[in-house]
Amino acid sequence: MIIQVKVPSPGESITEVEVSTWLVKNGDYVHKGQTIAEIDSDKATLEISAEDDGIITLMVEKGERVRVGNVLCIIDSSKKEKFTKKYQDNIVHDHKKKDNLEKKYSLKIPSPASKKILKEKHIPIESIQGTGKHGRITKKDCIFHLEKIEKNEIPFFPNEPVTMYRSQTKTTLSSLRRKLSKRLVDAKNQTASLTTFNEVDMQEIFLIRKKYKDIFKKKHGVNLGFMSFFTMSCVRALKLYPDINAMISGEEKINFEYYDISIAISGPKGLIVPVIRNTEHLSFRGIEQEIYKLSTRVHNGTISIDEMTGGTFTITNGGVFGSMLSTPIINPPQSAILGMHKIMERPVVINESIEIRPMMYLALSYDHRIIDGRESVGFLVSVKESIENPIKFLMGGSEKNIYKKLEL
Repeated sequence: MIIQVKVPSPGESITEVEVSTWLVKNGDYVHKGQTIAEIDSDKATLEISAEDDGIITLMVEKGERVRVGNVLCIIDSSKKEKFTKKYQDNIVHDHKKKDNLEKKYSLKIPSPASKKILKEKHIPIESIQGTGKHGRITKKDCIFHLEKIEKNEIPFFPNEPVTMYRSQTKTTLSSLRRKLSKRLVDAKNQTASLTTFNEVDMQEIFLIRKKYKDIFKKKHGVNLGFMSFFTMSCVRALKLYPDINAMISGEEKINFEYYDISIAISGPKGLIVPVIRNTEHLSFRGIEQEIYKLSTRVHNGTISIDEMTGGTFTITNGGVFGSMLSTPIINPPQSAILGMHKIMERPVVINESIEIRPMMYLALSYDHRIIDGRESVGFLVSVKESIENPIKFLMGGSEKNIYKKLEL
């Protein structure tokens, strides 16, 4: 039976995809459910699985663009019995091949790794005594020989003058990466982007997390992370400075009265920015559970187009990669993005005394066409005061309300 494997729809409005990777070769035997290819759209990467056991015939080349609904490959499920016999024949063939290789090794043929060393270091093969099976020259033999040369225990007579080995590799950018590149360039060219900075003392957040993180994890099944505090702080600041939660459409400015926060997450295919909807109605538990769900879907490749569409403001955390300071790029058509960074212990002045505190730099990149310096600075000051005094600004003003806010 011939089975046609067709291009699925990655989402509404997407009519064409690119075959980014074939995980099998033409004529391979595949099993039902086996991942055979990956396809890229402008917004996501999807895995394609075999729909039955059989011999596969590829109908599309790697890198080729294909319309949704077209045939990617066909699987001939009638050749299962033939494959079993072919598999047994291959075992016999491989055994014979192994015997022939052992005979070749006795001719002092170097292993692939040692052959590379001999070529790069210009060492005559006759000068090395092989200690491998049947006298084969191994990588260890080459390293031992080079160590003796360095110690001047043996002379070095190279076959040819030593030259530098320089190489380069070219790979085609995926459809997703090309789309991301275009969006980033457009964001720089089409906005009047500026960045303002501040720093925040993370000590109070550290103390709250240390005291309540275990019971929070036990009760809700997710960690009490930094992102819920920053997300709530941003929602509070966006309410105070509504133009930061706005966008330009033609000659009009659109102010959103809801807060859909995009969270940048690094996945196997690059940076993905899923959206937490109506964040103003979520608790610490709700935000952390949403982040966990979206992060899991990004890393296992199941994030949907709808989950990445929209968003009125973005938060990105370069600190997870060790970044101390950066200028994040606006995620269009949004008008601003908050960049978090690495937490570092630094000396600061507290009540006329020098103390060591866990400090983080914050950066707000914004579109100066609709956001002025007063709003951008005020926004960061608001986030700073929320993070440095979360009990007052995020948890109802008293420590007894922490249990209620954390739903413990």
